[in-house]
Amino acid sequence: MSDVPQVPAADVPADAAVLDVREDDEWDAGHADGALHIPMSQVPQRLGELPEGELHVVCRAGGRSQRVAEWLQQNGYDVVNVEGGMGAWADAGRPLVSETGQEPFVR
Repeated sequence: MSDVPQVPAADVPADAAVLDVREDDEWDAGHADGALHIPMSQVPQRLGELPEGELHVVCRAGGRSQRVAEWLQQNGYDVVNVEGGMGAWADAGRPLVSETGQEPFVR
């Protein structure tokens, strides 16, 4: 069992640093405004881009972000997994933006 802290999407602080580990098409469709996008497979090579301090990790439903958060925690990062991912984020009425010019949605 993981000891990575969990937080419901509705309870992520508005000023939290958010790392979105979904794929490009998922990100483009809709993501949290101000989030950092690094697909799961690229995280180990792009550690230098991560901000200092607590980092909220999110994916579509919470599985990928949990694995990334566990790995980051093992490597000394202060992480929190966002329960339910971007699906729960949208369900909680949290704002989304898209890269397509279309209405944002969770893919």
